[in-house]
Amino acid sequence: MIPKRDRQAVGQRLLAAFREAGAAEIAPDILLPAETLLDLYGEDIRARAYVTTDPIRGEMMLRPDFTVPVVQAHMENGAEPARYCYLGEVFRKQDMGEHHPKAPRDAEYLQAGFEMFSRDPAADAEVFALFHRQLAPYGLTAETGDMGLLMDAVRGLPLPQPRREALLHHIWRPGRFQRLLTRFSAPVPDRDFPDPPAVWSGLRSRAEMQARIDRLRQDMRVDPLPRSWIERLEQLFALRASAPDAITALRALAVDMPAISASVARIEARFAAIAARGIAPAGIIFDPSHGRANLEYYDGFTFSFLSDRPGWPAVASGGRYDALTRILGRGREIPAVGGIIRPGLIAEMEAS
Repeated sequence: MIPKRDRQAVGQRLLAAFREAGAAEIAPDILLPAETLLDLYGEDIRARAYVTTDPIRGEMMLRPDFTVPVVQAHMENGAEPARYCYLGEVFRKQDMGEHHPKAPRDAEYLQAGFEMFSRDPAADAEVFALFHRQLAPYGLTAETGDMGLLMDAVRGLPLPQPRREALLHHIWRPGRFQRLLTRFSAPVPDRDFPDPPAVWSGLRSRAEMQARIDRLRQDMRVDPLPRSWIERLEQLFALRASAPDAITALRALAVDMPAISASVARIEARFAAIAARGIAPAGIIFDPSHGRANLEYYDGFTFSFLSDRPGWPAVASGGRYDALTRILGRGREIPAVGGIIRPGLIAEMEAS
């Protein structure tokens, strides 16, 4: 067990590097209103967060994350460019349902983070390079992805808008997404909706139920997604290669999936900006689905720095979350990207 003072020392060192990069230190509350997080993530977050009830404030959560309260604080004061850094504990349940690992991860752990609100197209590369400099001595593997690429691929599918929206809604939940995709690739069975002779009753009005029946009838007339499009999606989601090889593969995919062309150009420009900062793209893994299952508010660039130690979580992770600023900005928005490093894992590597 690494002493807390050693973890704090590493955290303070990282915080100093973030301040040197122009960030102002911020300290969000440990106890946060649950309403905002529930609105963003739905009830699923209850399985991972520590929730309590205050007789005056209602439901509250021990801080499961820094990014949301930092974005909320920034957007309350406008949508101007800014940089923030922080150091503190987050609290997350690690054992869910019947899954009880022999060596469960800490439910409380230290995070040092950096968040950048900027309209500069090179912001992704700047944040990645900042994290790369701090982590270069530890021999970690850098992996990146792009949720915007996946979302553009879904938007380009030859499906009615409601079906595309359903897939986009579940894109961060691979199991649900795959079940929907399987359903949309098969013909919809015919269904009969006879007018019942009984008196109408229930919580929904007759008009609401009729509208639902009309939507189901319309859905039965939709052609299934062709197998060729399923195969293109499968190729995209399965891609995992060094950045130069991944870009070559993406260019080839874009020939038959023109909706991803702008994303591919953006990814290529990002790696060029990373290379201009002295980091070889050949040493970076690109996986379009990177972070898809656990980085829920990221809607563009994502990254992680991973150790080869068995069972370890990412030593650092982050990405772009433009939509989050729109949701919390009350009519204002600004592009934003950031990430966190776990000082406790750094301290453990330094001690071994």
